[in-house]
Amino acid sequence: MPFDAKTLDRVFNPKTVVVVGDKKATQYSWLRNMKTVQGRLFSVQVDENEIPGIEELGVTNYTSLLDVPGPVDYVLIAVPRKVVPIVLSDCVKAKVGGVAIFTSGFAETDDEGKALQQLIAKMANDAQMPLIGPNCMGLFNPKAGVRHSVDQYHGESGPVAFIGQSGTHTIFFSTTLEAVHGIKLAKSVSFGNAAVMDVPDFIEYFAQDPEVKVIGAYIEGTKNGRRLFETLRKVAPLKPVLIWKGGQTDAGARAANSHTGSLASSQAVWDCLIRQTGAIRVDSLDEIVDTTAAILKLGELRGPRGALVCMTGGESVVITDTFSKQGLQVPLLSDKSYGELSSFFNVIGGSYKNPLDVSWNFQSTDMANRLLGILDEDANTDFLGLEIFVGSMGRRRERDKDSQGRSFFDAVADFARGSKKPFFAMVTATSAEKEAVEIRQVLREKGVLAFPSFQRGAIAYRKALDYWTDKAAG
Repeated sequence: MPFDAKTLDRVFNPKTVVVVGDKKATQYSWLRNMKTVQGRLFSVQVDENEIPGIEELGVTNYTSLLDVPGPVDYVLIAVPRKVVPIVLSDCVKAKVGGVAIFTSGFAETDDEGKALQQLIAKMANDAQMPLIGPNCMGLFNPKAGVRHSVDQYHGESGPVAFIGQSGTHTIFFSTTLEAVHGIKLAKSVSFGNAAVMDVPDFIEYFAQDPEVKVIGAYIEGTKNGRRLFETLRKVAPLKPVLIWKGGQTDAGARAANSHTGSLASSQAVWDCLIRQTGAIRVDSLDEIVDTTAAILKLGELRGPRGALVCMTGGESVVITDTFSKQGLQVPLLSDKSYGELSSFFNVIGGSYKNPLDVSWNFQSTDMANRLLGILDEDANTDFLGLEIFVGSMGRRRERDKDSQGRSFFDAVADFARGSKKPFFAMVTATSAEKEAVEIRQVLREKGVLAFPSFQRGAIAYRKALDYWTDKAAG
């Protein structure tokens, strides 16, 4: 059943959180995850052997949810499945804001599990209480300090929301997006079996959240395809919605059914739904992370024609193939650009057709500034992609200053901020991957979008371009 934004705001931004059933066997992982909660955190545990360990964490424990001083906004339930209806009954009596059920063993397993899932769904629906799960990790809100995992950050939030039918993917999306591109989430939800709340509920909620600029989703199935279609058709023109569909093959669909009880449906049907609603299809964690970053950091994209800069001749061939396979163009530059390049681009071993094989022309930061400036003004291209090959450039770029006293990476960051065209880097390496990771971090901290490979840069740009093209077409 749909819930209004005010009801869900209470759950997603809780002032009081209760964890029911945490145990020493799991090192009290849920309570440790939630120690960052900005409001009040309580435990409910009836086992006397478990209570001392809970209290050692500095968390007050009660033996009944009904004894917890209210109001309670969010309850995370981690008890055996047969006990879940009992705890849920107390949640209804206590008029809690909403519930997430970590416990598995429901519709994804056997007939008894299916019956139990139907029972808890009826209980929640009758009480008009938001229920997330079962078989899920629940909510992540860094600003409120509500987390799925101790690996997740807390405090500062960002412009992205994520909806995941897998707890692992939901955690990985938040941590990877931040680690690779420096982008944090506003909120995310792992929703598992979707007994009550399903994908459309969360999309509608995040669509109304002013902090959220991009919505990502990992989906294995949905209970109401028509409602999802209508929701996407309404929301996608307003905010980018990226969909990563799990269970695309027959074997994958079987695995999805075992994972969350999701019923198989044709991938062609999903492709049609995504295409007709203006959502964005992605097929991996890398793709959803990179495309999210491209949409946020590159802004509105103009077209498919790229000016590409590489370090060697062989790389120029590979990058051309890579971008061309994504339907992107690598055209000749304008006569004006070639005229300006010919005045200084004269090192043996280099080439300035397009892609530009810059070779030693990039050994000077001033030379790099000049070359990028020419490409930025080129009339035949819409975007700039720069390879930074660690083997030939490396961290020594921090020591190579230009005439303004800037390091190479500072100069690239300044160029990216003032560029007329969308600009991104691709930091590649062979045996120096550790150094490449460090350079990507340097660029990320300076605000430059950087990908770990040509392919990831090309795919992200293509998908972001398709979004802006579809949006412009209405």
